Order: sequence, then C-alpha cells, then structure tokens
Amino acid sequence: MNPITQDQTTYYLSFDEETQRKLLCIQGDLTGFQGKSFAGIYRCPLIPENAAALRERLPWLKPQPLGLDLSFGFGDRIGLATLGHISAVNGTGIAPVFAQQSVRENTRSGRTPQTVLDDAMWAVFETDWRAPWGADADHIKEIHDLSPFINAGYSFYTIDPNEYVDNSAYIDSISTLKVKVRDLPWDALKISLDNLYQLYVEKPIHLEDSTLEFQEEILLRAAAKYGRAIAHVKLVSDYLVANVRNFDLEASVDETDTPTSAEEHYFIANELRRLGVPFVSLAPRFVGSFQKGVDYIGDIDLFNLELEKHVAVMNKIGGYKLSVHTGSDKFTIYPNLARQVGKLVHIKTAGTSYLEALRVVCNVDKPLFRQIVDLSRASFETDRATYHLSGKLDKVPSSAQLSDDRLILLFDQFDARQVLHVTFGSILDEYGESLREILRSNSGLYQRYLLNHFTRHLNPFLHTY
Repeated sequence: MNPITQDQTTYYLSFDEETQRKLLCIQGDLTGFQGKSFAGIYRCPLIPENAAALRERLPWLKPQPLGLDLSFGFGDRIGLATLGHISAVNGTGIAPVFAQQSVRENTRSGRTPQTVLDDAMWAVFETDWRAPWGADADHIKEIHDLSPFINAGYSFYTIDPNEYVDNSAYIDSISTLKVKVRDLPWDALKISLDNLYQLYVEKPIHLEDSTLEFQEEILLRAAAKYGRAIAHVKLVSDYLVANVRNFDLEASVDETDTPTSAEEHYFIANELRRLGVPFVSLAPRFVGSFQKGVDYIGDIDLFNLELEKHVAVMNKIGGYKLSVHTGSDKFTIYPNLARQVGKLVHIKTAGTSYLEALRVVCNVDKPLFRQIVDLSRASFETDRATYHLSGKLDKVPSSAQLSDDRLILLFDQFDARQVLHVTFGSILDEYGESLREILRSNSGLYQRYLLNHFTRHLNPFLHTY
C-alpha cells in the first residue's frame, strides 16, 4: 500500500517474511501503539490495541452511520474478504457495510464483534478507502447482546424481535385475537386500544395509487402479531439512544412464518414512528422464499406486485428504506427492486463470500476441498436447524463420486451451495486455520472471485445514480 501521512506521522502495511503476516509500520509519533523498532521503523502486529490507536489517528477508519443512502452489507465469516468487497463497491456510489455479523454467526465462526470490525478496518486502511462505511451488529435480539458491539464502535444495529412476534395470530379466531390484544403491553406502546382504533380503523389510509382499509379484523391480527415485537424494538432502541452517540437502526421482522402484508408493514412502521424509534430501515418478510446461497424462490410477478405495495407504504410514512435480508444471489429480483425502490434500499448478504473462499480452496487444494465437502455433508442435518432451506443432502454427491475437474460444479448446484453455505461453523472449527492460510497465500485470486461475484449483485442498482 502507499504510505499515509497524517500530522507528521507515516503509516503503512508491510509483509513480514518470518511470520508470514502483515504488520503496521509507523514512522513518527508512536504514542499508544504496541510494537518493536527495526531499522528505524516501528513495526506493530495487527492486534485490537493497535487498531484502536490507528482509528483515533485516522478518523475515516471508524465506521459511520450511512442513513438513507443506497447501501449494501457484505458478510465476512473468515475475516479476509473486505479487500474483495472494496474492489467490488469502489466507484459505484453505493454505501458499504464492510463489517457485518450476527451474534449467532460470531459464535459459529469463533470471532468477536471486535475482530470482525478490526478485520474490515485493516482492509479499509490498506486500500485507503476514505468514503463512509458501516459496521452492522446484525440480528440483535436482546439488550444483553449489545455491549460488545457498542464497545467495538459499531454504527448500525439491526434489532430482531421475532421471538416477540405471535405467528399464530394469522389463524386465530376473532375472540382469541381480542384477548391477545387486550393483554398487550399498552404502557410500553404508549396508546390505548380505543386510540389505536381511531388511528387505523375509522378512516382509510391513502397511499400513492391505492388505499389501505384497516377493518377491525385486520387491525386485531396486526396488533396481536406485532404488538409485543414493536414494544421490544422500542425498548432496545431506547437503550441504544442512551448509550450510543450516533447510529443507524434497522427493525427486522423478516423471519416470521408468514409474509408481511402492506397493512402490517404500515402498522409496524407507523407505530415505530409514533413511538419515536429512530429507524432508518425496515426488513419485512417478503412474499416468496429467501434462502441461503441461491436465487429467489417464488412467483416473480407476485413478488413485484407486493413490492409495489411495500414501496407505497414506505413512501407514505417516509424517512426510511426497505431492507432485504438473505439478499445474496437474488439475481432475478434485483432489476425490479432497483427500479421500484431506487436508492431507498439496503441489501444484506452474509455467507456467499464464504462460498467464494471455498471456490479458492477448490482451485488450489483439491484434497482439502474434498475433506470440506465430506464434513459439510456430515454436518448438514445438524447445522441447518436454524435456517429455512430447501436443499436436499441426498442430491449432493460425496467427494469420492466426483473427479477433480467436476468438483467446481458444486458451486453451481442448488443443493450443494446450501450444504456448503450453512456448515461454515463446522468447517471453520476443523479446517479454519488451513482455510485462512490458503486465502492469505492466494489473496489476489480470492479478491478476483469476490469482485466478479459482487459486481453481479451491485450492477442492477447502479442506474439509480
């Protein structure tokens, strides 16, 4: 990298042949850094203490809120993908979230919020990326999940209240719904049931080219299904407001059993707005199936029709953007999504950077890749438990059934992509260090794969500029 000089101190990365690791090199003010002098240069390992000290010197290394800009979240389960993500997003005008990990993914990958952020930051430093970038504490469920993300300096918090969603409200009788709604935490919701009726039932809600009619049953189902979830988002939001100076907030209800209707979307967003929750994005549960590592599954025409309604609701309430979770590889919906939503969208991807890492292994170390395939097959039925998947294990051949030249075809096969995708925790436990060494030794190849993969994701959204 080219050296960066700030306040008469120069910083750059070098490669240490002895340790086969990158080092931070400093000439000038060494205050706050840990390292050793060698030939007049202070050489520092890439540890959290040195990352924190460098962030204080170079403020563009700190993640920032991205607000209502068109944004894209890049997941990195290994910690070596950000250079490729930067290559893909560079010059597009799309605001990137380079550090993005959920509590569940951190547990499975053996990483921490701090290491996720630091790994992304070192790539930002190496490429001298000066534009704003975000760090997403993804799928936060409870207040006790927040502290390690807050301490690390995350700028984006995705609140996932799905444990507080009552999915059975979709089929409950009216009498049951009335009981459930009566027992909602009305103090936390800061409204009475009578006033709720006045807001939603007494008069129609006019959108751009349509009207929402909240009949009593529609309101009862929406309130019973989402009332406690809304109260929980408010609770977590209040904690963030009290403890974080500046941040983006997303409310996510994408993992419910049934799709979010236009009326439910309006109810959630309007209630959050009424309660003063400062959300900048909302992730509904869209119609169809959004599964890991594969394209959209469902009726495209129906998706486009429902998306039009969601966009109309978003425009009516205003001040936030739609968020698409499990957004990687959804190539068939991107063009219309970009056309209808424009800049007011956040796309969240997670594990396909990991799949591209396995593609590197497949190309440079086929024996190791065969071991990964077989362990993924053995771990799939256990590891799939927390994911909604259609992939079938019996459609994925063992490595012994494939010749070397056919191993690469697994990356284009629906079931194999899902098996490889969701077993990352088991693979990293067993082969994590070997995998990282291969990626470090073949960094250029990994970056090219990521560039090709994510350019295909980003291109449909470039017309908004």
